[in-house]
Amino acid sequence: MTKTTTRMTKSQLTHLEKRLLEERSRALRSLGLFDQIAKADRESQDSDLAAYTDHMADQGTEAMEREKAALFATKEGRYLYRIEEALRRLYNDPKTFGTCLTCGARVGFKRLDALPHARYCIDCKVREEESA
Repeated sequence: MTKTTTRMTKSQLTHLEKRLLEERSRALRSLGLFDQIAKADRESQDSDLAAYTDHMADQGTEAMEREKAALFATKEGRYLYRIEEALRRLYNDPKTFGTCLTCGARVGFKRLDALPHARYCIDCKVREEESA
């Protein structure tokens, strides 16, 4: 596979900025929804009757659901961090945005369109995953 070293066009960068902003907005909405659910859950637990109406198995199920939601929020938070990091790279140095952090080759517009926060070219990402 030939690695390209040409910079992205202004329209490609604008497109990727839009994709990153859309992804950031989606992640923020997801985290906001998690926050609303967690708040509603806390309020329902504060009810005086909550301790009497739930069976132990129901309480275990609710605890498991809270744990799954917290895991989701953590994962979404990490994703949001990667999106924010990509926006910083784009705004700080648009000329080098889309350059692989390992080998310096271009990540490629198609890859960035699919995964706008990508930091590595396909070859380096495959090598990283194989060594893990």
